[in-house]
Amino acid sequence: MSEPNHIPQTTRPQGEHGGASLPQSNVSGRTAVIVIVVLLIAGAVIAVAGILHRQNAREALAAETNALAAPDVLLSKAKSASPTSEIVLPGNSFAYEDAPIYARTSGYLDHWYFDIGAHVRKGQLLAVISSPEVDQQLLQARADLATAESNASFAKSTAKRYQGLLGQDAVTQQDTENFTTQAQSSNTTVKSQLANVQRLEQLTSFEKIYAPFNGVVTSRSIDIGQLIDQGAAKELFHMASTDVLRIYVNVPQVYSRDALPGTKAQLTFAEYPNRSFEGTLVRTARSIDVNSRTLLVEVDVDNRKGELTTGAYTEVHLKVGRPVSTVIIPVSTLLFRKEGLRVATVEHTGDGDVVKLVPITIGHDDGDTVQVVSGLDPNTSIITNPPDSVIDGEKVHVLQSPGSGKQEQGQ
Repeated sequence: MSEPNHIPQTTRPQGEHGGASLPQSNVSGRTAVIVIVVLLIAGAVIAVAGILHRQNAREALAAETNALAAPDVLLSKAKSASPTSEIVLPGNSFAYEDAPIYARTSGYLDHWYFDIGAHVRKGQLLAVISSPEVDQQLLQARADLATAESNASFAKSTAKRYQGLLGQDAVTQQDTENFTTQAQSSNTTVKSQLANVQRLEQLTSFEKIYAPFNGVVTSRSIDIGQLIDQGAAKELFHMASTDVLRIYVNVPQVYSRDALPGTKAQLTFAEYPNRSFEGTLVRTARSIDVNSRTLLVEVDVDNRKGELTTGAYTEVHLKVGRPVSTVIIPVSTLLFRKEGLRVATVEHTGDGDVVKLVPITIGHDDGDTVQVVSGLDPNTSIITNPPDSVIDGEKVHVLQSPGSGKQEQGQ
């Protein structure tokens, strides 16, 4: 018998230890995924770190910019002054009567008679305007009035005649009523034409400009040959009555009860350094201004000698019923704003030193220091020579505190 055929056995590759091994492609894929994940995480960490670094740098730059932008300031303190029974307040002088003068008719200036500084009496002729058109209109109106009066006279006589004939049955009732109505209508026309004549007569009277009161010509803005338009488009003259001057003073609320009509006041002017003028408080506004907390009063002063001028600044000395304390500050601390006089004080907050603008009312001013009669407490820290651009709530860098005697070094 023949031997059976042997079928060869296929052998599997064995590993080093005889176990089964993974395909090489699977191992490479997993490794690539792990590497990519690690790189993504590392990139995210680097990006976040870069963003945080830039944000911190931006915040640091902003803080440094704000710190550098804060102006450097020097401080001083408001000092208490000795109590006084007199307050000194600023006042402004105004004419007792003041009026701009305009034209009421159009034309060309023919002549003017008074220049600035001239004293004139009420009713004196100041200037003459030539208005030929208005003159001709007046002549026409007078002629129309004469015609209307003639027509009215004829209509009246005709109506009267027809009324007589109506009693004799010589005319009809209808004709009589027509002429009677015509006579009444003619009378109305006469009144209308008369009113027109009176209007034009008034316009021609405006060709001559008269002084409205006794006073001084303070302005003349016209000359011979200039075209004049009626209305308030151009002021011809400006007049002021200066025999008595009105001095307006803002009295702080705390002293308002002492500002009574009839109270005497002494006025001093820079142009008269060793002299005072006596005035009388004649009236008050009887109302405290809500913005300045002051009472507006009027002091009248005799100026028949013409020594004082309108618009002048004056210091008004008023007696008060009880001694009052005031505060003295340097002139260099004042801020002149459109809202009124201010000083810049400094408040210490957790966020730094900030500015607070305080409204004040000043009294006596000797050129170096001023007397503050209201609005400021003693020992308040105020900025010396504050910048004109300073605003309320602005941060500042204090270089020197009042009384410290030591100045900080700016960074």
